Amino acid sequence: MSQPRSATPTQDDLDTLSLQLGRPVRDVVEIPARCRCGSPLVAATAPRLSNGIPFPTTFYLTHPTLTQAVSRLEAAGVMAEMTERLGQDEELAAAHRAAHENYLAERERIRLAAGVDPVWEIDGITAGGMPDRVKCLHVLVGHALAVGPGITPLGDETLDRIAEDWTPEVCTCAAAWDHDAEIPTRDLSRHVRRLKEEQQ
Repeated sequence: MSQPRSATPTQDDLDTLSLQLGRPVRDVVEIPARCRCGSPLVAATAPRLSNGIPFPTTFYLTHPTLTQAVSRLEAAGVMAEMTERLGQDEELAAAHRAAHENYLAERERIRLAAGVDPVWEIDGITAGGMPDRVKCLHVLVGHALAVGPGITPLGDETLDRIAEDWTPEVCTCAAAWDHDAEIPTRDLSRHVRRLKEEQQ
């Protein structure tokens, strides 16, 4: 296993993220979770993008094998099941609310590291449906990988559920994306499309 690498993104990290996502990566402040080989699993993004758009998803899941495994679980209806459990299990609901508070604290840490002014549009708002429901497992898994086990219980549970498809003990990077492809330069993300629409 390789030695731990800094959370500070290198140009190689940014290029890898762009290949993983199929678009130019934006405003990455840290790489809070890496594969055992060193490739990024999660990108920590500034809460306001350089084009001015608020960006609440601080921890963005990027690794294709991992994102696909989580997507399959979402398609199986797990989010509705988890949301129902939140309404029935007071201990789980309290832990999910605590995860929401941790997410806000981590976003503030990333904001300060990025040197970004407070982003009032998303004040008190996290992502993934927190604190009362579950609407995006990718957010919960990104958070769980970024901060470690024991902070976001439904993120930890999701990682357990996808263990047959992805596990931190096994590197799948070689086949997960085209390492020899040209680095994407055209941003077709919905956030950029929305900005262009607002400017027209």
